[in-house]
Amino acid sequence: MSAIEATPAQQASVRMAARALGRAGLVHAYGHCSLRLNDDYLLVCAAMPPGLIEREAGVVVPIRGDLPDGVLGEVRIHQQIYARRDDVGAVVRSMPPSVMSLSTAGVTPVPRHGPGTYFAPAAPLWNDVQLVRSMPQAEGVADTLGRARAVVMRGNGAVVVGATLEEAVAYTWFLEDAARVECDLRAMRLDDASAMSAEDAAQRATTAGRVIERMWDYLSAGDPERDAPHP
Repeated sequence: MSAIEATPAQQASVRMAARALGRAGLVHAYGHCSLRLNDDYLLVCAAMPPGLIEREAGVVVPIRGDLPDGVLGEVRIHQQIYARRDDVGAVVRSMPPSVMSLSTAGVTPVPRHGPGTYFAPAAPLWNDVQLVRSMPQAEGVADTLGRARAVVMRGNGAVVVGATLEEAVAYTWFLEDAARVECDLRAMRLDDASAMSAEDAAQRATTAGRVIERMWDYLSAGDPERDAPHP
């Protein structure tokens, strides 16, 4: 039993994020997302395919401490990120297809269009193909992430962070779109000189104009809990 409980609104937010990731094809049988509750606890979605979550409650997990029974081992990555990054309010562990394809070659996308600029100069690569099932591995993923918005795991998807769940989900979509463009350009052999400059990327990576909110509206449209009241 954890020292705190998540509110109905927090539980609903995590379920909505999980389903949004599923609808967008960013997760499949595998993947998970979490929300920071405070400095000591996080809420992670139920241990099942995210897109299939209906009313299943997430689990409150200590940021520092053992995982509760039934919680996926990779949630150690979430713990390590929250412990290191007080600016992170949400974490998404996803399996985006184009990110996955590039990662098998040890490649992560560079900023060639708007969505890619949020990860400039490029998302770092955790260059280990093994599943993350131990604390030292989780620490390595978090260390590789550093202060970036995402870390790509070789042949194993990505971990994306945000100040909010809406940000983390939106940035996951952005990362996959950047990888899609990277794959397309490399297939056309047009990858040599098309990356943005650091200055252009920094200017373009804005959240003004409801950039995150509009992407969240798009990804969560039609969700059964989107407009439901939560006590």
